[in-house]
Amino acid sequence: MSATAQINPVRYGKLLSKTLPRPVRDEQDNQRMTKLLLELDERTDLSVEEEQLAEMLTLLIEDFEAKRYPLPAVPPVEALKALMEERGLRHRDIWPALGNKGVTSEILNGKRSISKAQAKKLAVFLKVPIELFI
Repeated sequence: MSATAQINPVRYGKLLSKTLPRPVRDEQDNQRMTKLLLELDERTDLSVEEEQLAEMLTLLIEDFEAKRYPLPAVPPVEALKALMEERGLRHRDIWPALGNKGVTSEILNGKRSISKAQAKKLAVFLKVPIELFI
């Protein structure tokens, strides 16, 4: 959507009255909102108003699912290993961020925890929130 695109209040109002988006309170609401979002997501010719509706539905669904299905806390080294696997990275790819091959091996083998300074370096290197490693 263009930053200069203007929403037509009449069209947007009609779209809202047709879809009736509201906070998701239960699984039935979640399924309804998800169905609406998927219908919009399958199209490539969305109007500005439909793009706004899709964004709102996404936020409503994400809010419900974050509260209803919270992700468990993951140990920092497990988060690092998961990121490495997801991105196809190996030991040799991340040790420069930590500055030492031996320390990197100790961290990956669970013999050493990730320090706050190392967490900051990893977060910058991997472009993820530092909280993953603390």
